[in-house]
Amino acid sequence: MSVADDRPWPAPAKLNLFLHIVGRRPDGYHELQTCFQFVDLCDDIRIGVRADGEIHRTRGAAGVSADADLCVRAARALKAATGSALGATIDVTKRIPMGAGLGGGSSDAATCLVALNRLWGLDLPSPDLAALGLSLGADVPVFILGRAAWAEGVGERLTSLVPPEAPAECNYLILKPNVFVSTGQVFQDPELTRNSPRITIHGFLASGGRNDCLDVVRRRYPEVARALDWLSAHGHARLTGTGACVFVALESTGRFAEIVRELPPEFDAYLVRGLNDSPLLERLSAA
Repeated sequence: MSVADDRPWPAPAKLNLFLHIVGRRPDGYHELQTCFQFVDLCDDIRIGVRADGEIHRTRGAAGVSADADLCVRAARALKAATGSALGATIDVTKRIPMGAGLGGGSSDAATCLVALNRLWGLDLPSPDLAALGLSLGADVPVFILGRAAWAEGVGERLTSLVPPEAPAECNYLILKPNVFVSTGQVFQDPELTRNSPRITIHGFLASGGRNDCLDVVRRRYPEVARALDWLSAHGHARLTGTGACVFVALESTGRFAEIVRELPPEFDAYLVRGLNDSPLLERLSAA
């Protein structure tokens, strides 16, 4: 039996405003420095609490089995960690493209952890949820924190930060070329820069940083290179994460309409607003 809650729980996308790779750990993971900015492009997740203890998914990402779905894995991990006798029916409406560097899967997992922590009456503190989420993906903790953040380590050491270009939460144009980028392949590429000097938050605020994955992604994925070259004619085009999405900050929404009129057919375009606070926090308060 499922107790339904028709109000969706939002799972926002993110942008990496820069990404430096400053080392590699003995376990093979990379040490990073980055700044996460949320945007208002969101997946919607509806969750019903089940008294029978089972975890069911009624809808999710196309081509992803229920066992591989990060929402299902998150629910099972939370249930195993807490011993909760309750279950959940999970329905995900996907809007964030996959393989795009926007963190959709990690955000979905984080939203499920936050929502079920409340709906199951567990009341785990955010650091405990973040530690559990880290086992599902390096980006999950920032979505649980719910604040734009400076990140280090594999992305789990977080300091809340208002990005320099977004004190008023500016608009962005995101382009999605028709290609799926494998994060694993990018990080395994022998030509990837892995020794960038560490910078401070002050240094980032002064310089803006860069994306150390850019050269590898341009070489491996010509579609992303074309998107970057095309968008560069309209501003400072950047790669988010390992891509495939590229983005540029806009001075006005009217500028978006001007650019999209010239958009090549092989690209999808999204107009989004930067968010320093995740909409998940507001939904959590409403719950």
